[in-house]
Amino acid sequence: MWHCQAEQERHATRPKTTKLKRGDIRIRTRADLMAILWRDKRDVCILTNTHSAPAEGNFCNEGGKAINPQTVMDYNRHMGYVDKGDRMANSYSISRRTFKWTKKLFFHLLDLVTLNSYILHSSCGSKKMSYRDFRYNLVRNMLAHAGPEQRVPRSLGRPHNVESHVARLEVCGSKHWPIPYEMQLRCHVCKARGVTEKVFVKCRKCKVGLCVKKTCFEDYHTKAEF
Repeated sequence: MWHCQAEQERHATRPKTTKLKRGDIRIRTRADLMAILWRDKRDVCILTNTHSAPAEGNFCNEGGKAINPQTVMDYNRHMGYVDKGDRMANSYSISRRTFKWTKKLFFHLLDLVTLNSYILHSSCGSKKMSYRDFRYNLVRNMLAHAGPEQRVPRSLGRPHNVESHVARLEVCGSKHWPIPYEMQLRCHVCKARGVTEKVFVKCRKCKVGLCVKKTCFEDYHTKAEF
């Protein structure tokens, strides 16, 4: 059993003594396990129990490119579809560095769902297509299913100061407003209920006295029995 994982240095929590140059190899062993730290463009950590320990040191070719250890070459040869799936899912990733981690997680899961759909589509004997073309077709089909964009017509000219659809202003033209009155009046609603109540307020349009401290004004204009 062996395992390989690449990590960027900014995420690592290693001692300063493990800072390597490109091509450097460091090895630690315990029992039948061997841990290898190899530096290419970034640090690569390897844990294996099936390989012999390579020599420590710096191994680069004439062009300055790091020479892959045997464990890395075996891993690349036998890694299967796990890393390939990650590579394909990240090839056209929607996520961006500026996204919050919750958005990154959501879009990563969306990329994985899209990749799984592509794998299922390919396994059903459908017409062979690349993952890129599959994503293009998926987007086109989703847009076609959503239908054309509904455009809201815009009125010409300068906008009105008050929109007519504001609910609290729908009765602004009725003129049923309470106004003060200099003479004492008997509340019309209270009178119908057998209660004597004197008020100095009346409805501007109906010309009847109504209580505003209670619900008489509202009841008179919303109920039919008065």
